[in-house]
Amino acid sequence: MVGSPRQGDCARSRSEELRFNPESEVNYRAKLAHEFLEDAERRLEDGDYRGCVQCSQLSAENAAKAVIATRRIPSWGHDPSSELLQIVPEMNEGLWEKARRLSAIAARLAPEHGRTTYGDPLRMMTPRMLYDSGAAQESLRLAKEGIALMREILEAS
Repeated sequence: MVGSPRQGDCARSRSEELRFNPESEVNYRAKLAHEFLEDAERRLEDGDYRGCVQCSQLSAENAAKAVIATRRIPSWGHDPSSELLQIVPEMNEGLWEKARRLSAIAARLAPEHGRTTYGDPLRMMTPRMLYDSGAAQESLRLAKEGIALMREILEAS
Protein backbone atom coordinates (compact mmCIF):
# COMPACT_ATOMS: atom_id res chain seq x y z
CA MET A 1 0.00 0.00 0.00
CA VAL A 2 1.30 3.46 -0.90
CA GLY A 3 2.45 5.46 2.10
CA SER A 4 2.45 2.47 4.46
CA PRO A 5 5.25 2.55 7.02
CA ARG A 6 7.93 -0.10 6.74
CA GLN A 7 8.72 -2.15 9.82
CA GLY A 8 11.83 -0.06 10.53
CA ASP A 9 9.76 3.12 10.25
CA CYS A 10 7.46 1.99 13.06
CA ALA A 11 10.39 1.42 15.39
CA ARG A 12 11.83 4.79 14.44
CA SER A 13 8.49 6.49 15.11
CA ARG A 14 8.30 5.01 18.62
CA SER A 15 11.82 6.15 19.45
CA GLU A 16 11.15 9.60 17.99
CA GLU A 17 8.04 9.88 20.17
CA LEU A 18 10.26 9.33 23.20
CA ARG A 19 12.22 12.41 22.11
CA PHE A 20 9.16 14.67 21.96
CA ASN A 21 10.07 18.17 20.85
CA PRO A 22 7.28 20.48 22.05
CA GLU A 23 8.27 23.36 19.77
CA SER A 24 8.19 21.14 16.68
CA GLU A 25 4.86 19.62 17.67
CA VAL A 26 3.33 23.04 18.38
CA ASN A 27 4.53 24.39 15.03
CA TYR A 28 3.33 21.30 13.18
CA ARG A 29 -0.15 21.41 14.73
CA ALA A 30 -0.46 25.17 14.16
CA LYS A 31 0.51 24.70 10.51
CA LEU A 32 -2.08 21.93 10.13
CA ALA A 33 -4.72 24.17 11.70
CA HIS A 34 -3.93 26.98 9.25
CA GLU A 35 -3.85 24.67 6.23
CA PHE A 36 -7.19 23.11 7.11
CA LEU A 37 -8.66 26.60 7.59
CA GLU A 38 -7.49 27.57 4.10
CA ASP A 39 -9.02 24.38 2.74
CA ALA A 40 -12.32 25.12 4.54
CA GLU A 41 -12.47 28.62 3.04
CA ARG A 42 -11.77 27.27 -0.44
CA ARG A 43 -14.41 24.57 -0.09
CA LEU A 44 -17.02 27.09 1.04
CA GLU A 45 -16.23 29.22 -2.02
CA ASP A 46 -16.67 26.11 -4.19
CA GLY A 47 -20.03 25.26 -2.61
CA ASP A 48 -18.66 22.09 -1.01
CA TYR A 49 -20.43 22.53 2.32
CA ARG A 50 -19.57 19.07 3.64
CA GLY A 51 -15.91 19.63 2.82
CA CYS A 52 -15.98 23.05 4.50
CA VAL A 53 -17.36 21.57 7.72
CA GLN A 54 -14.87 18.70 7.58
CA CYS A 55 -11.87 21.01 7.17
CA SER A 56 -13.20 23.44 9.78
CA GLN A 57 -13.40 20.59 12.29
CA LEU A 58 -9.85 19.52 11.53
CA SER A 59 -8.65 23.11 11.83
CA ALA A 60 -10.20 23.53 15.28
CA GLU A 61 -8.94 20.11 16.38
CA ASN A 62 -5.37 20.96 15.44
CA ALA A 63 -5.57 24.46 16.94
CA ALA A 64 -6.45 22.84 20.27
CA LYS A 65 -3.71 20.23 19.83
CA ALA A 66 -1.14 22.96 19.17
CA VAL A 67 -1.94 24.44 22.58
CA ILE A 68 -1.92 21.00 24.23
CA ALA A 69 1.51 20.36 22.69
CA THR A 70 2.96 23.18 24.77
CA ARG A 71 2.56 20.85 27.77
CA ARG A 72 2.29 17.25 26.50
CA ILE A 73 1.87 15.03 23.45
CA PRO A 74 -1.67 15.42 22.07
CA SER A 75 -3.77 12.29 21.71
CA TRP A 76 -4.67 10.75 18.39
CA GLY A 77 -8.45 11.33 18.74
CA HIS A 78 -10.62 13.95 17.11
CA ASP A 79 -11.91 15.60 20.29
CA PRO A 80 -9.02 17.12 22.23
CA SER A 81 -11.31 19.30 24.35
CA SER A 82 -10.89 17.36 27.60
CA GLU A 83 -7.10 17.24 27.17
CA LEU A 84 -7.03 20.98 26.72
CA LEU A 85 -9.12 21.49 29.85
CA GLN A 86 -6.68 19.28 31.78
CA ILE A 87 -3.78 21.62 31.06
CA VAL A 88 -5.65 24.87 31.77
CA PRO A 89 -4.43 25.01 35.41
CA GLU A 90 -0.84 24.76 34.14
CA MET A 91 -1.31 27.90 32.04
CA ASN A 92 -1.09 31.56 32.95
CA GLU A 93 -4.40 32.43 34.61
CA GLY A 94 -4.98 35.16 32.04
CA LEU A 95 -5.27 32.47 29.34
CA TRP A 96 -7.76 30.21 31.08
CA GLU A 97 -10.89 31.66 29.48
CA LYS A 98 -9.32 31.60 26.01
CA ALA A 99 -8.28 27.97 26.48
CA ARG A 100 -11.74 27.04 27.74
CA ARG A 101 -13.34 28.72 24.73
CA LEU A 102 -10.97 26.89 22.36
CA SER A 103 -11.89 23.66 24.14
CA ALA A 104 -15.60 24.41 23.65
CA ILE A 105 -15.05 25.03 19.93
CA ALA A 106 -13.13 21.77 19.53
CA ALA A 107 -15.87 19.89 21.42
CA ARG A 108 -18.63 21.51 19.36
CA LEU A 109 -17.02 20.57 16.04
CA ALA A 110 -15.66 17.12 17.03
CA PRO A 111 -18.84 15.16 16.18
CA GLU A 112 -18.68 16.56 12.66
CA HIS A 113 -15.64 14.40 11.96
CA GLY A 114 -17.77 11.28 11.86
CA ARG A 115 -20.79 12.98 10.30
CA THR A 116 -18.77 14.45 7.40
CA THR A 117 -17.37 10.99 6.76
CA TYR A 118 -20.36 8.69 7.35
CA GLY A 119 -23.40 10.95 7.32
CA ASP A 120 -26.37 10.07 9.49
CA PRO A 121 -27.24 6.39 8.93
CA LEU A 122 -30.27 6.52 11.22
CA ARG A 123 -31.86 9.15 9.00
CA MET A 124 -30.34 7.64 5.84
CA MET A 125 -28.63 10.95 5.04
CA THR A 126 -25.27 11.03 3.30
CA PRO A 127 -22.68 13.59 4.38
CA ARG A 128 -23.55 15.88 1.46
CA MET A 129 -27.21 15.85 2.48
CA LEU A 130 -26.44 17.03 6.03
CA TYR A 131 -24.86 20.39 5.35
CA ASP A 132 -25.97 23.64 3.81
CA SER A 133 -24.38 27.05 3.42
CA GLY A 134 -25.40 28.12 6.93
CA ALA A 135 -23.83 25.08 8.59
CA ALA A 136 -20.65 25.55 6.58
CA GLN A 137 -20.41 29.25 7.40
CA GLU A 138 -20.93 28.58 11.12
CA SER A 139 -18.28 25.86 11.24
CA LEU A 140 -15.87 28.13 9.38
CA ARG A 141 -16.59 30.97 11.82
CA LEU A 142 -15.81 28.64 14.74
CA ALA A 143 -12.60 27.43 13.10
CA LYS A 144 -11.45 31.03 12.53
CA GLU A 145 -12.18 31.83 16.17
CA GLY A 146 -10.25 28.72 17.19
CA ILE A 147 -7.22 29.80 15.15
CA ALA A 148 -7.34 33.29 16.69
CA LEU A 149 -7.51 31.82 20.21
CA MET A 150 -4.65 29.43 19.45
CA ARG A 151 -2.51 32.34 18.24
CA GLU A 152 -3.26 34.43 21.32
CA ILE A 153 -2.48 31.54 23.67
CA LEU A 154 0.73 30.54 21.88
CA GLU A 155 1.99 34.13 21.70
CA ALA A 156 1.43 34.57 25.45
CA SER A 157 2.95 31.20 26.40
